[in-house]
Amino acid sequence: MTRLNLVLLMAVLASALYLVRTQYDSRSLFVEVDKANALAHTLEIDNERLQVEKRAQATPLRIEKLAKEQLQMRTSTPAITQYVTVQAPTAAAPVSPEAGASAGGRARQALDNPRRVE
Repeated sequence: MTRLNLVLLMAVLASALYLVRTQYDSRSLFVEVDKANALAHTLEIDNERLQVEKRAQATPLRIEKLAKEQLQMRTSTPAITQYVTVQAPTAAAPVSPEAGASAGGRARQALDNPRRVE
């Protein structure tokens, strides 16, 4: 009888120790999850702030200002615009039928539509 009581006492103590250990692990995991949620919230706020800053940096007026100041660019006017025309290919160079159709078509299109160069 005393042996049975000792075995049952050992089982109860082992069960109690296991319960304490399980609760400790549970609390530790809860703290880690809470920290991860707080970090995720902080990262979301930072991401939103960076998106707002990105939109603010990409406004057309700011881009134009940077282009003028840092790149020394200027707006195009008819006074500084130069038009370039492409000359027709010479008849001395024989052209294959496949290449002639595509290259000749591009040359005719270039003659019809001069390109604008600034």
